[in-house]
Amino acid sequence: MPPVFAHGALRLYLLALLEGGPKHGYELIKALKDRFGGAYSPSAGTIYPRLGKLEADGLVATEPSGRRTTYLLTAAGLAELNRRRVDLAAVEKGIATSMQRLALELMLQQFRDGIRADLQGQAPRRPLNPVALENVRTVLEQARVAISNTLQH
Repeated sequence: MPPVFAHGALRLYLLALLEGGPKHGYELIKALKDRFGGAYSPSAGTIYPRLGKLEADGLVATEPSGRRTTYLLTAAGLAELNRRRVDLAAVEKGIATSMQRLALELMLQQFRDGIRADLQGQAPRRPLNPVALENVRTVLEQARVAISNTLQH
């Protein structure tokens, strides 16, 4: 799987998530997982080092909260975020595009699995005759052409 975030984009996105209020690491992981519809869930090994670097750079502060550490956006972090709003919009657009691609892939997989199940269910009863097989080929080709034409508009 290709990287979900370009270089530096996750760092920026973490600042944006913290703009909504203080969060601990697992809340940030959950927010990212939710944003990607469950298709991407960063590991603690991805998030915590970046949070540590953001803290070292003075862009976030930490506050103990029971057994967890809560991360807060600092004034410097907000200033960085405000300077990079255009970059953040590009990150959001990239996420939206990725989610759209994922939705299309899921539709295609469900269609393929459905057709495969239909064909496998048919096989034990009787083999497809040449006319039925040609009809299936024709319908699938028509569907491919219709989808291709839709994508070009």
